[in-house]
Amino acid sequence: MSVATREAYGQALIELSHNPDVVVLDADLAKATKTIEFKKVCPERFFDMGIAEQDMMGTAAGLAACGKIPFASTFAMFAAGRAFEQVRNSVAYPRLNVKIAATHAGVTVGEDGGSHQAVEDMALMRSIPNMVVLNPVDAIEARQAVLAAAEYYGPVYIRLGRAATPQIHDDNYKFELGKGEVLRQGADVAIIATGIMVSKALEAAGQLQKDGIAATVINIHTIKPIDRALLVKAAKQCGKIVTAEEHSIIGGLGSAVCEVLSQECPVKIKMLGLKDCFGRSGKAGELLEHYKLTAAEIVDATKE
Repeated sequence: MSVATREAYGQALIELSHNPDVVVLDADLAKATKTIEFKKVCPERFFDMGIAEQDMMGTAAGLAACGKIPFASTFAMFAAGRAFEQVRNSVAYPRLNVKIAATHAGVTVGEDGGSHQAVEDMALMRSIPNMVVLNPVDAIEARQAVLAAAEYYGPVYIRLGRAATPQIHDDNYKFELGKGEVLRQGADVAIIATGIMVSKALEAAGQLQKDGIAATVINIHTIKPIDRALLVKAAKQCGKIVTAEEHSIIGGLGSAVCEVLSQECPVKIKMLGLKDCFGRSGKAGELLEHYKLTAAEIVDATKE
C-alpha cells in the first residue's frame, strides 16, 4: 500500500480540528497541500492567504503570539525558500508556536521541474535556531508526526511529499520526536535514511543479505534534534555508514550525521543524495533513477 505523506497531513488536520486553538493557513494551494480537508470541517479557522507566503508566515506568527496553534502550509520551495526571512525572524527568533507543513519537497515533485523541487529546505530549516525539522517516511508516521508537532511547543518544520510512498509501519507504530528508529539489525554496515529513502534502504538491505552483508537500517525522521546516541551506537557497532536522502548532501541528513560522528565516533561514511545540483523536470521515478536515489545505488555504495 502506498499513500502520499501530504494525504496523511490532511487527515491529521481533521483530527486536530477538535482543538479550538488550531488554525490553518495556506497560500492558494489548499487542494495540493490537503489543507482543504480542514477547511471542509472548520472553515472559520481556515485562512487562504493567497500567493503571499511571507505574509502567511507573519500572520501565523501573530496568531501564535495570541495563543493559537497555526499550521502554515505551502510547497517546500516557498515555505523554506521564499519565506525564509519571515520564518527566521518572525517565527523562530521569538520561538513562536508555528507549525510549517511544507509539501511537494524533493525531486519527486516531478514535472514541476527544478524551480519547484526543494532540495535545500532541510539544510535551510536545520540552520535556524529553535527549529525542529521532521521528515516522515510514510503516511502512518506523517500522521503521528503532525499530531506530535501540535503537542510540542515551538516552531516545527514538517517535510511532506507529493508522490505516494510505500507503507513500512503498522498501526502499532509509535512516533517519538527526536528518536531514530532501528528497522533492521546488522553488524556490517549501518544504512541511515530519511523520508522516501527509508523504504529503499530496507530493499537494499534485503539485497545485501543475499550477498552475505548484514545491514542495520535506521529511519531518522527527526533531522533536528537528531538522535546523536543512536548514531554513535550504530557507528560503534558497524564501523561503516551509508546515508540516503532525497535532498542535497550539503546540509541535509548526511551532513547532520557527519557533524555528530566526526566529533564522537569517526567512521567511514558514504552519502547518497543530490550532489550540489538542482532538480529537473521529469517523472518522479525517472528522476530518482537519474539522481541515483535507488536501492541499487545504496547496495553499490555499501559494497564500495
